[in-house]
Amino acid sequence: MSYALGWMRHHLSRINGLWRPQSGSAMPFSTQVLKCDSSSISFDTDDEPQIRSHDTLEALRAASRHLVEGLETVVFPTETVYGLGALALDATASAKIFSTKGRPPDNPLIVHVSSEKMLLSLLPPDYTLSDSYRILIQHFWPGPLTLLFPRDPIKIPDIITANQPTVAVRMPSHPVARALIAISNTPLAAPSANTSGKPSPTRAEHVLHDLDGKVGLVLDGGSCDVGLESTVVDGLHEDGNIRVLRPGGVAVEDIERILQQNISQRSLPKVLVHRRDFLDKEMERVPTTPGMKYRHYSPSVPVKLLRTISKPPPGAVSTTSSSLLDSLKNSSPSCAPLKIGLLSLSDSSIISDLVSDTEIQWHQYALGSLAEPAVIAQRLFDGLLTLEKEGVDVILVEEVSEDREGLAIMNRVKKAADEECWISTPMYV
Repeated sequence: MSYALGWMRHHLSRINGLWRPQSGSAMPFSTQVLKCDSSSISFDTDDEPQIRSHDTLEALRAASRHLVEGLETVVFPTETVYGLGALALDATASAKIFSTKGRPPDNPLIVHVSSEKMLLSLLPPDYTLSDSYRILIQHFWPGPLTLLFPRDPIKIPDIITANQPTVAVRMPSHPVARALIAISNTPLAAPSANTSGKPSPTRAEHVLHDLDGKVGLVLDGGSCDVGLESTVVDGLHEDGNIRVLRPGGVAVEDIERILQQNISQRSLPKVLVHRRDFLDKEMERVPTTPGMKYRHYSPSVPVKLLRTISKPPPGAVSTTSSSLLDSLKNSSPSCAPLKIGLLSLSDSSIISDLVSDTEIQWHQYALGSLAEPAVIAQRLFDGLLTLEKEGVDVILVEEVSEDREGLAIMNRVKKAADEECWISTPMYV
């Protein structure tokens, strides 16, 4: 253990940090924002953090006090999105996540750990990791991959799993997140740090715009690298197959590739994606992981998904871009120019087709190129939140191919969209 980490743990009860009570007090408070330098944090072979920046050390120390002594929530960055964290093994602390977000109680939380040792401390004593799980942990942890494990009810409170027999766990790769968990020396439950149903925050500014005054402390570690939540995998079924319950930061193709490289063809599990390869209505009704039951990722203005790649399903009516715009203008009750937000792709001809209509006030946010879906994923939530803040009347989002990161992108866009519109003419050059 590093000297700095040992000192912090030894003197935790003597810290004069920034914690202020949230519950049980009518006193107003403003949200504290503390900068953290991710580059100043590294980890030794025992998964203990080494922190070279004094300011970052102080920020993590204050956040740990807030969590451990105050049993309050703290917002911190992960590589996926900013998380609203609380002690995962304390039901009172975890309940404040639900009250702060307005989160339904039947929507489970993901538990975050800082090491494999911390993971094993949570699991039932008679549970043994499968070969598939060992391989996935070896290759994708720390990182944006969540795995379902059997829940030990003695250790994991009911509120974390919504009374389900499994618990979702991941090890974040963001240095600030992992260091905070290690310093607090306890797992943290941490869904996205936003009002339930809204787009997930990928910058500290997003958190403040939504939750300022509702949380006491935000650790600002800059923009999130991945930009979409973790991939959630269930490998607990008797058939041994891997079920992807939510696509996310780890591509399905990468999971398949790693398993193929490390498991013989005779025992190689299938990788099945929910709603693509299988359906489970009961699991959607009583979810074992976040993002399966409720509408998510929606800004306060309508979102329309422009289907420019896929063919319309039976019964769906295609339209042209000009007809779509006419419909939007006719439905606007205001005499002021219609303000449309456009999440645009650089290699799409739909931009010129749309913005040629000068009666509309256009607000464009560049997502990037179809050839770089990881960039699109990183920018998606920021684009939705930026256009919402600019006061547009509606947001148009272009379809991307549902492979690699595109699968997770479309998963989020379809949940955010109020309507899907099939455009009848090919749009891509």
